[in-house]
Amino acid sequence: MKRRSIIRSMIGAAAVAPVGARAQQPERRRRIGVLMGRSADDPEGRAYHDALRQGLERLGWTPTRAEIETRWLPSDSGKVRAQVDELITLQPDVLAVVASVYMRAVREATTTIPIVFIIIADPVAQGFVASLARPGGNVTGFGAEEASMGGKWLELLLEIAPRVERAHFVFNPSTAATPAMFQSAAATGGVPATVSRIVSPVSSETELERLVAEVGRAQGRTGLIIQPDPWLFTRRRMVVDQAARHAVPTIYPYRDCAEAGGLISFGLDRLDIFRRSATYIHLLLNGANAGELPVQMPSRFELVVNLRTARALGLSPPPALLGRADEVID
Repeated sequence: MKRRSIIRSMIGAAAVAPVGARAQQPERRRRIGVLMGRSADDPEGRAYHDALRQGLERLGWTPTRAEIETRWLPSDSGKVRAQVDELITLQPDVLAVVASVYMRAVREATTTIPIVFIIIADPVAQGFVASLARPGGNVTGFGAEEASMGGKWLELLLEIAPRVERAHFVFNPSTAATPAMFQSAAATGGVPATVSRIVSPVSSETELERLVAEVGRAQGRTGLIIQPDPWLFTRRRMVVDQAARHAVPTIYPYRDCAEAGGLISFGLDRLDIFRRSATYIHLLLNGANAGELPVQMPSRFELVVNLRTARALGLSPPPALLGRADEVID
């Protein structure tokens, strides 16, 4: 609470500070570069982008005061660095970066432009900041699911599908930061030692389809834990459809997966984080030092259970689980 109070005070001070200067001379229109870890045709990604824009406008950064230049995640990961270089040549005042694949490229490209990362897993372990309390350099931001989430996903999967004996942690090694989450799940107490935890990297849609089909042959005794991953995010409907086709109990980190027919989801309130990210961009545009702004970690999570899908899989979610859910789809 103390850290958040400090941030609120800084935001209030920043909102007041520019007024006198604007009265003396016209304000330069600022440029905000945004690197979205979603494809341009992804509706959920568009909703996140809109939430960020709305958050900025509420803080006074309307289109007349700030221009937003956005690049969307390309299907060819080899084009990421070219996108970053293109955006940096526009000399943005601040960069908002979504997805580790973009952060790695940005860190190589600039050490001077202030950077706010949005929903990045384990930023210290990935080398993006020195610490959460004092990030250092030109980077700060909003973290994603912590390593302990790996164990939580495993517990929830077993709670809704108690016959599961093997759990595959699915991710794309080129776009996800997953090992710590898997290690957390491997050390989870309260889970029977007979439950196997398996690292299952996939790098193509063919590999993903093959994995789900193979798991489906276990007839409900093997489940999937889908990791937060930009590559998997853009293919989340495909994963939901494949899991339904092969009757595989699956837990997702994204709410809209459960809404689309996935069994269960538990993850961040991502819209809320994108709105809150505008506060750090606001502070940086008003002269704050990125390296002195503490990294904010998520505090709001959503649990969604799709009861229709559970019934289709022959599962009966316990009342205690349904009672904890933020939403039960029936």
